[in-house]
Amino acid sequence: MFWEKKLENWVNDIRHRASLPLRLELWNGQHFDFGTYVAPDVTVRVPHASALTYLLTPSLANLGEAYVEGKIEVEGKIKEIIAVGNALAANSLKADGKFARITRTFRHNKEKDAEAIRYHYDVSNDFYKLWLDENMVYSCAYFENGDEDLDTAQLKKIDHILTKIQIQPGQTLLDIGCGWGALVLRAAQKFGAKCVGVTLSENQYMLAKERVAKAGLEDRIDIRLQDYRDVTGTFDRITSVGMFEHVGLGNLPMYFERIRTLLADDGIAMNHGITTTDIDNGETPYGGGEFIEKYVFPHGELPHIGLVLKTMQQGGLEVFDVENLRRHYAKTCGIWADNLEARADEVRKAADDRRFRIWRVYLAGSSYGFERDWMSLYQVICRKAGRKADTLPWSRKYIYQGSR
Repeated sequence: MFWEKKLENWVNDIRHRASLPLRLELWNGQHFDFGTYVAPDVTVRVPHASALTYLLTPSLANLGEAYVEGKIEVEGKIKEIIAVGNALAANSLKADGKFARITRTFRHNKEKDAEAIRYHYDVSNDFYKLWLDENMVYSCAYFENGDEDLDTAQLKKIDHILTKIQIQPGQTLLDIGCGWGALVLRAAQKFGAKCVGVTLSENQYMLAKERVAKAGLEDRIDIRLQDYRDVTGTFDRITSVGMFEHVGLGNLPMYFERIRTLLADDGIAMNHGITTTDIDNGETPYGGGEFIEKYVFPHGELPHIGLVLKTMQQGGLEVFDVENLRRHYAKTCGIWADNLEARADEVRKAADDRRFRIWRVYLAGSSYGFERDWMSLYQVICRKAGRKADTLPWSRKYIYQGSR
């Protein structure tokens, strides 16, 4: 049959290029081993001939869709599955055309952005509690020494941010995309700040409000279900952690100009977010970005750090500190993936099996991408442009000596 010959040619072609610890099992009992001298760590089972189309063009989008939608079954440890999937793509496809690091842009407005946020974050609070840290911080942790557990590293991340922006008792802080409230809670409790946190996720809003009330901090923390474009007033400090990926490449100058408008004249702001390492703002290769857009982050767009710095300046902000935390995010996503695996049955009950499969691929795949420099994570500290030089710090010592 035609498909048998095509499949055999594809398998042999990959064998000539690489020896992979993969076994392919077909519905008719036939199987293929892709490793000449290695035992299979991963087994892919194909229950029907129609699923072969996903494998013969093994982009990360096709492989991910086949797994999520139950067209194929995969057995093995998730990190090995991700490595084998990427190897299949790299040894089958050319990294150009539709499988290149293409730049994908979307139309953004308040309604579409709110819908995208709700899709990703309003799965259920119980779902996220199962694999995040105890404070439910859904962004890159900070492993100061490299051996911290996740709870410690997430608190260190928040303190690292708050020290960087030099928050002082009594100052006002706006947290754009406040999540479940961990940063504003810490800012009020440890640093004595008066905080406003905004989110578009109803689940996050409700739990963050509950946590603020439980901490007895309702007089110092205001959690709002509000778009950052609708915030008014002036703030001494502004943070945005893991949010600007939803803004859109074309909207970055407006986003940063909005931060400038809300920032006090002597204020400090910090943007913490994922960036692409492609200089043309392209997504991850071999269809990885296509999978994320369809199943994980609708309308997400990653800028290169060069574009971030340029659009900050266009928005009227001066950058004075940039830190790359790519290694930290590779480790964070790896821990999240391990946590998800360890509590797989509970995760399926909190969401469903399809959602578990999506996040299983996404978290382990993200760790893989950060590890291999497909994506990065930057913290950028800025202030209003045009201020005198003597208002800038002489060095970065205050960041590392100023922790309390």
